[in-house]
Amino acid sequence: MNNAAHFKISPPQLERQAFIYIRQSTLVQVRDNTASTTRQYQLIERAHALGWPAERITVIDQDQGHSGASARGRVGFERLIAEVGLGRAGAVFSLEASRLARSCSDWYRLLEICALSDTLVIDEDGIYDPGQYNDRLLLGFRGTMSEAELHWLRNRLLGGKQATTERGQLRFRLPIGLIYDAAGRIVLDPDEEVQHAIRLVFTLFDQHGSALAVVKHFAARRLDFPTRSQLRGEAGTVYWQPLSLKRTLAVLHSPFYAGAYVYGRTRTRLRPQPGAGPHGQHRTRVVPVADWPIVHREHHPGYLDWDQFLRNQRRLDDNRTVRDVDRRGAVREGAALLQGIVRCGRCGRRMHVRYVKGDAPYYTCNHLHQHWGGPTCQSIPGAAIDQRVAAALLAALTPAQLDIALAAFETWEAQARQMDQQWQRRLERARYEATLAQRRYLAVDPDHRLVARNLEQDWNARLAAVEQLEREYAALPTLAIPPLGDRERARIRALADDLPALWQTPTTPWQERKQVCGC
Repeated sequence: MNNAAHFKISPPQLERQAFIYIRQSTLVQVRDNTASTTRQYQLIERAHALGWPAERITVIDQDQGHSGASARGRVGFERLIAEVGLGRAGAVFSLEASRLARSCSDWYRLLEICALSDTLVIDEDGIYDPGQYNDRLLLGFRGTMSEAELHWLRNRLLGGKQATTERGQLRFRLPIGLIYDAAGRIVLDPDEEVQHAIRLVFTLFDQHGSALAVVKHFAARRLDFPTRSQLRGEAGTVYWQPLSLKRTLAVLHSPFYAGAYVYGRTRTRLRPQPGAGPHGQHRTRVVPVADWPIVHREHHPGYLDWDQFLRNQRRLDDNRTVRDVDRRGAVREGAALLQGIVRCGRCGRRMHVRYVKGDAPYYTCNHLHQHWGGPTCQSIPGAAIDQRVAAALLAALTPAQLDIALAAFETWEAQARQMDQQWQRRLERARYEATLAQRRYLAVDPDHRLVARNLEQDWNARLAAVEQLEREYAALPTLAIPPLGDRERARIRALADDLPALWQTPTTPWQERKQVCGC
């Protein structure tokens, strides 16, 4: 450091505090990059050599492990700004500009306050007075380069990540039912109970067309769904818990179950929000399937094919009933047979359903009234329309088309067996855990009561769990449907003449009538 630099230090500045700012971006750097930390603490000796006594040297190192990209969350930097603004600082020491800030807004705020309070900025290369134009210009250039360096580092990291994803080699946290094998390839979870639980979700959704209907079936049969723990020390452990609608939608929307490797399903942008700080708040939005940047089909084994996955996405999108979105919606319990598919003959908009005096449906087009205060386009009683549609539908059903119903019945039979098998696997797992607890208890010395007592309690708890599951399974209605014989098939085909009576019977749910109509 040349002699001209020493002339910038005045006695009033030496009478104030010298603040040594120390920061590392991550805790890993704090732990591993000890040489950098040592160099930053050596600034104490430089401050002492420049004339500040030990009692006027303050070290600020509360921001260890915090990034300099923003001042948000950096308590030490905010303290430094406050001390400089109050005129208590004679100089701010830092190893380089990037230690203080990697954002030009934070950097220039510090320089402005230092210039107003006559505070020096000192690093390894020299002494700078922000009140002087030449020094201010050089410090501004250093801050700009510090922010640009962070941009270059981020671009290099993202470029490497992009190249890895284009090869299909970037590892993700896989959804339940998929794991990485020893070679790093994505394979199906070897646990049969986990596999069949996931397959059951897709089977039920294919039958009922509603994610909520899948949740209701799991709840009615008291079936649980697997969840893989991500907690430290429990990573990979599978837990079973009731299936929620959120988990069901996550399974149905995940392309990994279709054997596809996908990157770019969401995009994150910074948007200004009240109370979110100067840099705004991250907002994530879902990218449509057609706009996914990287899609590798048939990348790994899956639970369904790509075409079925796309059909599921279209059905889920059609089930939405968000305001101002033209969708049919999921099949509901009401008596309106054309719910979600009838359109207004005047304006062409989809008509809504309202019920008057119980189950009497009315098809109403009130879009103009709801959004613009205009008149209702039209409102038509739905009972007569539904009767005409039902009559045309029953007339179109021929005995040959009943073969399709037979195929559907066989599908339901397979689904019922699948639910029953899922319960059998659940019981098998509980019995295995009880047997394992028994072997652990028998393997210990019975006189070692400190250990044997706990193992005995665990064994008893496992046996009680098996007994509880067996009682729940016995209380459930019969899940399996007996296979159809020739006599049963002949009786179903003979229903061609009795279809109107079967349609009108009160025991036929409205959801099934609507599904027959193609809702």
